[in-house]
Amino acid sequence: MISPALSTPVPSPAEPLRHQVLAGLAQHRIATTSQMRRMLRPEGTRQLLSRVLNTLRSDGLVECTVLPDANRSRTHAWYLTPEGSRLTRDLPVLRGRPPYPITSGTAASLKTPHTLAVVRVHLAFAEDARRLGHEHGPWDWTPEVSHSIGEGERTVADAVMYYTVVESEHRRKLGAFVEVDRSTMSSGRLAAKLIEYARLFQYEAQPVGRRRKADAGPAWLRWYPVFPRLLFVLTGASRARLDNRISDLQAMVAQHPLVVALAREVRLGAAVLEDLEQHGPTHAMWTPLTGGKPRPWTDL
Repeated sequence: MISPALSTPVPSPAEPLRHQVLAGLAQHRIATTSQMRRMLRPEGTRQLLSRVLNTLRSDGLVECTVLPDANRSRTHAWYLTPEGSRLTRDLPVLRGRPPYPITSGTAASLKTPHTLAVVRVHLAFAEDARRLGHEHGPWDWTPEVSHSIGEGERTVADAVMYYTVVESEHRRKLGAFVEVDRSTMSSGRLAAKLIEYARLFQYEAQPVGRRRKADAGPAWLRWYPVFPRLLFVLTGASRARLDNRISDLQAMVAQHPLVVALAREVRLGAAVLEDLEQHGPTHAMWTPLTGGKPRPWTDL
């Protein structure tokens, strides 16, 4: 049985690794063998995860796609089969999470590059948390979280992150919406994501057929005690181009009235994925979208 605790930095080795792998793929959609090892058994070997994954494949619960590689090495990206997805629905650690499984080779080929990039971001935070004694594990990262923003429209975060900073006897719980940009969309479309989050910040759901209570507040309070900070993680282009995309995000923060209002209340930052992986997200690499010197994401 997988523990339902949400803030375990590394799953306990006492828990069946087979169950953890299934839950990890249900949670994160697609992951390579190496990513699964770093996520679930950072002190373990690649062969250990390979044996479990291949056994699950023989049982018809997982499948894989081979990623193109310039070095001609075979990297496998794993995902659940329909039967594997069905089996994970009742796992306690996934209870209440919306299912967005990838259960076919076609879906995997379409979603693999972006999904693997999102997993890379999660692993950068998780490994930094382990190094610092903070709390952020596989179940503290929920991909593809959708929220209504009114007028029949929705915004979908690439991930919602839960993270606990542990300093001596003090614990500080932080949340963040994470947007991962691989430079595949225009800079204008990327910046427009800020407008969607500004609409979410202000959106107040109207009860059907009933008067709305005057003190009901914005809809996001149903899920979050405070509005999560918003982190953009960029990759897939030259440093100069990524810097320009960050500048465009800053321009949207300075110019759009809804986003201006959001920025007064919510921490907004952007960083480069390769910097996160090299130095760890708590280094001073995050550019505040309201201006100022780079700083750790926890200090935005």
